[in-house]
Amino acid sequence: MRRSGQNKQDISGYILLNKRPGISSFDSLGVVKRILGTGKVGHAGTLDRFAQGLLIVLAGRATKLAPWFSSSRKAYRGTILFGEETSTLDGEGEVIARAPPPSREALEKALPEFSGDILQAPPSYSAVHIEGERAHVLARRGVNVVMEKRPVTVYKLVLDSYTSPLGEITVHCSSGTYIRSLARDLALASGSRGRLVSLTRTSIGGFSLEDAALPDEDSLLSALRPIDKAALDSLGIPAVEVDEKTAGTMFRGRPLAPRDLGFPDAEGRGPPPGPLGVFSAARGFVAMLDCQGGALRYRYVYAREEHRAGI
Repeated sequence: MRRSGQNKQDISGYILLNKRPGISSFDSLGVVKRILGTGKVGHAGTLDRFAQGLLIVLAGRATKLAPWFSSSRKAYRGTILFGEETSTLDGEGEVIARAPPPSREALEKALPEFSGDILQAPPSYSAVHIEGERAHVLARRGVNVVMEKRPVTVYKLVLDSYTSPLGEITVHCSSGTYIRSLARDLALASGSRGRLVSLTRTSIGGFSLEDAALPDEDSLLSALRPIDKAALDSLGIPAVEVDEKTAGTMFRGRPLAPRDLGFPDAEGRGPPPGPLGVFSAARGFVAMLDCQGGALRYRYVYAREEHRAGI
């Protein structure tokens, strides 16, 4: 069922979806595609099948904005079962190791090791690419997958409660952090083994699970949101507004100078380094730029084909 009064070209924006456990992130898009009446739908930041919580769904032209949505900080609540480790680091794999659950004192002592900038090896059963194939595909074929450690940042790690063998944790972390790996490593550091029992993603950037729609028709019909300044603010991305002449220049892909966007501003500042969103009063969201060394580079022009034809 498509929104009344809209055609497929109009269906662009994002949905905050409350993903249910037991279904993959990809399969969660099925109901969204049906409701919106478009197959041009994607998600920003995968949630494991057993996990639940906030999944940002992008539709139409907004699917091109996935890198900016996916790279935001994330927050989770998780439950760790200490005493056993599985091949998948959750309840879906086979038990590969056992050890006595740790004391709370041992857990508290190990926590600081996993705060700040750390190196973390992703799970073998993950979507990480290894020589062109997903790690989980190789692992299911019986290939011995060696996962190299990579840098991630854990901004907050709290042991909320511990009643052996179950521990409840809250995690705020950078994109690319695997909570399954964190559970494994925390258990090992405290002299035990561990896996996740449950995981809920509670926020992505400034977006909250509290504002997410349930995956049903009544909720999703009104859940599609436009890409506006509030959306970019939730991603921590600054934005500027330009006049229609400059917007037309950007739709044509012509070179830009900082002065075209009003820089230096009234306080003498140039464009901030990093991503920068551009809006106009008539067109709404115009483009995403990248600013480095005072130079502006197009990353994505959010243009409809009818707009391209009309300028």
